Amino acid sequence: MALELSGIFETPRDIVRSRLRGMARWSLRLLMTIEHRLEKRRSRRTLSELTDDELCDVGLTRAQASAETSKSWFWS
Repeated sequence: MALELSGIFETPRDIVRSRLRGMARWSLRLLMTIEHRLEKRRSRRTLSELTDDELCDVGLTRAQASAETSKSWFWS
């Protein structure tokens, strides 16, 4: 009977593995979010360095580019 019940309960090793997998998934999501925010920052910096002719080529005005580059690099 004891052998049958032991299969139902998780062992401490299984619990640790499960928690480590959860932490790994959380850490990966955090790193992906930070990477995405930094890419937005790089894009906005590049946008701010474009000339008026280059902005016209991509269909933006200087005012639109300024509005985009004035946004927070991390929160929006």
